Amino acid sequence: MGRRRRRLPAEPVEALITGISHEGRGIAHHNERTVFVDFALPGERVLFRYTKLRRARAEGTVEAVLEPAVERIEPQCPHFGVCGGCALQHLSPEDQIAHKERTVFELVERIGRTEPERRLPPLTGPVWGYRRKARLGCKRVAKKGGVLVGFREKHSPLIAPLDRCLTLDPRVGERLEDLAALIQGLSIPDRIPQIEVACGDDRAAVVFRHLDPLTSNDAAALDAFGREHGLLILLQPGDESTVAPVAPGHDVPLTYRLPEFDVEIAFRPTDFTQVNAEVNRRMVGQAVEWLEPAPGHKILELFCGLGNFSLPLARAGAEVTGLEGEEGLVARARLNAAANGLEARFEAADLARSGAWPVPAAPYDAVLLDPPRTGAAETLDTVARSGASRVVYCSCGPATLARDAGTLVHDHGFRLTALGVMDMFPHTAHVESFAVFDR
Repeated sequence: MGRRRRRLPAEPVEALITGISHEGRGIAHHNERTVFVDFALPGERVLFRYTKLRRARAEGTVEAVLEPAVERIEPQCPHFGVCGGCALQHLSPEDQIAHKERTVFELVERIGRTEPERRLPPLTGPVWGYRRKARLGCKRVAKKGGVLVGFREKHSPLIAPLDRCLTLDPRVGERLEDLAALIQGLSIPDRIPQIEVACGDDRAAVVFRHLDPLTSNDAAALDAFGREHGLLILLQPGDESTVAPVAPGHDVPLTYRLPEFDVEIAFRPTDFTQVNAEVNRRMVGQAVEWLEPAPGHKILELFCGLGNFSLPLARAGAEVTGLEGEEGLVARARLNAAANGLEARFEAADLARSGAWPVPAAPYDAVLLDPPRTGAAETLDTVARSGASRVVYCSCGPATLARDAGTLVHDHGFRLTALGVMDMFPHTAHVESFAVFDR
């Protein structure tokens, strides 16, 4: 027999917000429970409505702010609070960064039981129109006038009714209503569940996932829309291997440039790339600065992807070996190296399985880690045996970075030399960070 669902209080509750969670939610206490309240700030007195109730903790969302914190600002987007894409627009960009810094440093101290010798200044970039990668939901809702295109609502499977998105690259973010009208006019508006967005420096692409075949008229309408708005239009009838242009002439590769290193990287719309181009450029520049590449230096990069770090390191003359779990990315990294006239070695390896991949000949002068949110725990023994005197770690998961920092410091004899945050996703609770370890 399943657990009986606790009935939520019908009326909003007044509470004092005493703190803020790492996810950016206010912390209150009510009826001997800790309550995590969306859109509330420390020091505020609010009315909140329960959205989830458990024995010792609960969740809620602000109904009204009775006594606002001095840090509170007016959100710029009219959809904030309904759309689940952003969580922190009620804080200034500077206060958002301060919150993210506290999150990272607190986790490294508590989980990793260490602290950096040096705190790095945050890497920042544009806070609006920055997002070059996104997955948008699509749904036909007759009661709301037709097809909706946008992000999911907060804690809901429903699509938020957006007219535009201020964080998306404006080449797509200003076209949400146009995309909705386009899908509404197709023969299968109920069978297009999502759109994948991917933007390069010069072109932006949208990939339509469709569950039933499109007609020739549908394809013509999509093709015309792409030509009118300067977008690459692709279709995805199955898994990612089925992605193809809607018509000849749309199969143009996306690219982004790293001008400081005279490198241009080509990618497919479904490939992993960093969402914030300016912060990525600064992140790569800082990584190269710390790794100090030079002719004769051997650098091992794990989770190398398309060569975002590897190729700038190779441009400086270092002997670079990049390992990556996805074979398609490895193939495109090799093509990118050739297109830029660079020599670098790229190999496929299952980095999520400790000891399950061949280790290229050691010793190395340095190691670069750029793992997914799950971290790099399975690679750390190999990193320690690589002979590297310096490890640079770019993280998209502060808790797993804290865990891995503890392993490198306490189990493998490294020092945490430097630590800082990168504001790759302004207005969200997502935080990326940058750590340097030395033996």
